[in-house]
Amino acid sequence: MRVGTIDVVPVLDGTARLPVQNTVVHAGGAPWTCHHQPLDAHGRIRMDVGAFLIRTAGRTVLVDAGTGPDFAPDGFVTGGLLANLSRIGVLPEDVIDVVFTHTHPDHVGWSTARGEVTFPRATFRVHADDWAHFMTGPVADPALQESLAPITGRVETFGAETELLPGLIARPAPGHTPGSTIFVVSDAGERVLLLGDVLHTVAELTDPGWEGMFDVDRSAATAMRKRLADELAESGDPFAPAHFPELAFGRLITADGMRRFVWA
Repeated sequence: MRVGTIDVVPVLDGTARLPVQNTVVHAGGAPWTCHHQPLDAHGRIRMDVGAFLIRTAGRTVLVDAGTGPDFAPDGFVTGGLLANLSRIGVLPEDVIDVVFTHTHPDHVGWSTARGEVTFPRATFRVHADDWAHFMTGPVADPALQESLAPITGRVETFGAETELLPGLIARPAPGHTPGSTIFVVSDAGERVLLLGDVLHTVAELTDPGWEGMFDVDRSAATAMRKRLADELAESGDPFAPAHFPELAFGRLITADGMRRFVWA
């Protein structure tokens, strides 16, 4: 995706196939009928995992960092992020900034590998509420604390909406996690939105009855998705959640009084 003079490149780490009932639920009990993301023969939905590479103002930036090399829950086949970065000519030392949409393990995993910082020149940026929730607060995750310990001296947190780098705006969107963040890439009057896990499926945009199963605060996450759907339908801006197939971009349009999704 080209945004003015800025390139935004999806980079796969791998793919997960998860039972749809463990991923989203419909408040009215409707069955899954989303043809954009069909189920496989085992009733599983495809959820790709990876990062978005941004080249802006002479900087190489990663939005999220996949699962890392040793992530192996049922249904996940991942670990290819560094190889796929290499295929497009990007080495770990080229990455100057890593920004996290949130701090779930499938978004921060390649920050370190076997106790070493993967991106040796990078500053890591994350919303302060997410860092506190997962790393320093009363419900902090010990496994995540151990995994991310090597980067703690390199982490910078933010709170309110802010332009972290030229053309890269961090917009807090709490619900999925306390510090869940949307990143808006903007240049020359154009913009795209990188949504993280504010939503996981097309259906959550076209039918507000669908809700995510991984949200820390489901009611706040549902309200955030509804506001975002209104914005995307009005603006027509392209966007990419973190787990669409191939990490692909799409648009939300209104036709015949109904909201419809189209791949960008």
